[in-house]
Amino acid sequence: MSPRRPADLGGIGPGAGRFFGPGELRLALLALVAEAPGHGYELMSRLEQRCGGAYRPSAGAVYPTLQQLEDEGLVRLEIDSGRKVFHPTPTGLAEVGEHGEDIDRIWARATERGEWGMFRDPDAAEIIGPALRLFKTAVSTIVHAHGDPAVVDQVRDVLAAATRELQQVKADVKRLHHQHHQHHRRQRGRRGE
Repeated sequence: MSPRRPADLGGIGPGAGRFFGPGELRLALLALVAEAPGHGYELMSRLEQRCGGAYRPSAGAVYPTLQQLEDEGLVRLEIDSGRKVFHPTPTGLAEVGEHGEDIDRIWARATERGEWGMFRDPDAAEIIGPALRLFKTAVSTIVHAHGDPAVVDQVRDVLAAATRELQQVKADVKRLHHQHHQHHRRQRGRRGE
């Protein structure tokens, strides 16, 4: 696979495949250090959280990148409780300012890709097949209609209706889940009296 392969090829969801393009991990880590200093493992955890679990940083990628940032004078190390804590330098903060739009695009893509991370959840396995069949049928219908705008509109309407119904089911589940937890809290409170 080419290291210059576009990040949006293959897999389920937008941008599945290589998560960071050239230089983007460097910018993402520098932005995290600029937000709040941290040691390597903490920065790895914050990066994974920021990416909604869609990217799991490895020490083999993060630590050399942090070393590169230090070599470039963009971060400095301080030892705190035996840990190497990375702090931004004025030059590093200026670099973040100069690349603000690039960093915003990285985080926007991370948010979008993180939303697709739920496909890895074992609870999702029950509906992935039917959902993909629905998608395949929708695409097939449009292809067989040669992109007829009336058919495209009909397919969109069907998918929009299904989306609204599922959003209602989700809202109902959240409401019931919340009520269930409130009931259990009240029960525990009564036992504690």
